Amino acid sequence: MTARILVVDDVVANVKLLEARLTAEYFDVTPAYNGQEALDLLLQQSFDIILLDVMMPGIDGLEVCRRVKSDVRTQHIPVVMVTALDNVSDRIAGLNAGADDFLTKPVDKLALTTRVRNLTRLKALNDELRLRSNTSINAGGENDTKLINVNGDNGHILAISDSVNAIDSLARQLTDHGHKIDVETDPEYVISHLSQPNTYETVIVNLHLENFDALRLCSQIRTLEATRNLPIILIAQKEDKKPIITALELGVNDYILDPFDHNELLVRVRSNIQRKRYTDQLRSEVTETIEMAYKDAMTGLYNRRFMEMHLEKLTKEAIENDKKLSLIITDIDYFKSINDTYGHDVGDLIIREFGKLVEKNIREFDLACRFGGEEFVILLPDTDLRVACYVAERMRQIVAAFPININQKPHIIGLTISLGISTLSSDVKSGDELMKKADNALYKAKRTGRNKIAA
Repeated sequence: MTARILVVDDVVANVKLLEARLTAEYFDVTPAYNGQEALDLLLQQSFDIILLDVMMPGIDGLEVCRRVKSDVRTQHIPVVMVTALDNVSDRIAGLNAGADDFLTKPVDKLALTTRVRNLTRLKALNDELRLRSNTSINAGGENDTKLINVNGDNGHILAISDSVNAIDSLARQLTDHGHKIDVETDPEYVISHLSQPNTYETVIVNLHLENFDALRLCSQIRTLEATRNLPIILIAQKEDKKPIITALELGVNDYILDPFDHNELLVRVRSNIQRKRYTDQLRSEVTETIEMAYKDAMTGLYNRRFMEMHLEKLTKEAIENDKKLSLIITDIDYFKSINDTYGHDVGDLIIREFGKLVEKNIREFDLACRFGGEEFVILLPDTDLRVACYVAERMRQIVAAFPININQKPHIIGLTISLGISTLSSDVKSGDELMKKADNALYKAKRTGRNKIAA
């Protein structure tokens, strides 16, 4: 996933270094050489992340961060403060100004790319939640986003290490700063700790567990429904670059190197808790505002009305910001025959079960809707045609391999689906055109034999 990054530093050489490293990782970089220039650019263009030097003449980085986080138009953009290695006071001041993360000079390449990628993923999710909330509050009207104020204080944390000595100092430091921390020394019991949703706000995992694979444990935490959005912080050693990269690819949110700086530990824990609370509040607002008016009663997915309004917003945003957007229309094959043979009760059961399959097998920032009858639409933000085809083919295979129990002879029904795919392009420039092209592709898939995808 790429991102638009605003790099702010009054030293040209520092900007060029960060720009070269980020461009090499296919990020789109815009430079700014003072605080006022950065603030002006933020009102003119759309950015996904701000890398912000602390010490600048005129408006310094701390003041820029405060203004960004106090403006409803920009508060959702993650800010990464770039500080001197030994300047602890800058980190604390940055945290108080609302910074989301920190990088120390000289900037480590691994730290730079991994932290940027993690914040990009999180912003993509939050952007989608914000957009859904605005869609439901205003049926295609003005943006109604409001300032969300959350902090990362007094969190509830689970620390995992099979060595009490290794985790004791960390636990003591976090407790001294108001956090409640539980320590688990037997990784076998971790999942039972986490089985209830909303128990913890962050989990800290020691990479070097003696009798358990810490990365496998992180993977399990990330895949559980109750902990899918729980921040994970890994404690690693300086020489652990390869496992750190693997951990981040598995969905670990952050890492800290041992021996760790006391203040960096506090900053990273607080930042992850704060981001979780922000996302949780967005998710709660979305749920409250759309539950009744914009949900399909049978499947619990979004309905056609919401999808059409949201598609219009997504399309406009994608075109304005030069981002990808794809759409999938899927239809259950021979559904009329199922209704005629087994009755509408079974047909309704099939619709509900298929809806569950769709919802379970898309990314959190994708949007699944019941369009009508046995037709479903999936909107895929920031997704090109190649990835959309992969998602569609994966969905086709999953459905074909998932027979449904209908509680009457023959008891089990096997389903197949056909899928049509489209993406924004020079020939497809609106939501209506996106829908029409996907619908034509769906017709092609059905006409040429069903149980297939077409684009």
